[in-house]
Amino acid sequence: METNILLENGTNELEVLEFTIGGNRYGINVAKIREIVPYQSVTPVPNSHPSIEGIFMPRDTMISVIDLAKELNISRNSDNKNMLIITNFNKLSIAFHVENVVGIHRVSWADIIKPDSTISNADAGVATGIIKIDGKLIIILDFEKIVSDISPETGLKVSDIDKLGQRTRVNSPIVMAEDSGLLSKLICESLHKAGYVNVDTNMNGKEAWDKLVKWKDEGTLKDNVSCIITDIEMPIMDGHRLIKLCKEDEQIKDIPIIVFSSLVNDEMRAKGEALGADAQLSKPEIGSLVSVIDNLLNKAE
Repeated sequence: METNILLENGTNELEVLEFTIGGNRYGINVAKIREIVPYQSVTPVPNSHPSIEGIFMPRDTMISVIDLAKELNISRNSDNKNMLIITNFNKLSIAFHVENVVGIHRVSWADIIKPDSTISNADAGVATGIIKIDGKLIIILDFEKIVSDISPETGLKVSDIDKLGQRTRVNSPIVMAEDSGLLSKLICESLHKAGYVNVDTNMNGKEAWDKLVKWKDEGTLKDNVSCIITDIEMPIMDGHRLIKLCKEDEQIKDIPIIVFSSLVNDEMRAKGEALGADAQLSKPEIGSLVSVIDNLLNKAE
């Protein structure tokens, strides 16, 4: 099953692939998926993480397979068909072993419910959102967190900040839109260590946009923001919609916008460029993010 669905830029929509494990319904953003294939035998890897089922090599490319049922601690339904969802994000290709693939739904980020702390917390939760389709709930999983829990080095390379050495404190105000509480905290800490101590955090694009409009109306826009950093996947309003709104506004359009996301693949990079993003980086590259901020702010000055 190939996944080549294209969405218009900045419409605040996404395609969610629905699949099942043990009778439960889950979802993944289609933008993360390379392809979906029937389950095939994998080669176990000695002393690997318990959730790593093994490896296989489609088209001469070695890919690790994560047993999603084991990782989520769910009993697998042996009567169901088994599929492999091959993904690509954070510059990694990883396959997830699931059961039935149900279909694809086109939804608005505004219709995705952000789980509260009883369902998902920054340290342990793996649900990024919940949608209701035909009266049934689908839980959208945080695949980046699942992978980083198994292999921490695939997350933010915070050690890259230490390599930057001693840096001057910079008060230039930065507005950031990032829905993950844990990642928002880690990015802020990294930016503070790199000298950028004035970071305004927001849980989605709408929170950030509302502040930008407020400051614009008050005439304090330049005092409150010199650079915007945004994720792509966020409930309520995604990063691409935020970029579109910013670049269409005469007073806001010249503020540099950096996409910092796990979804900076070829297709998403093209979308970001079309919308006017000034830079786009994959999430592990926190050291590169600091360098890009340096360059954009120096250019603006």
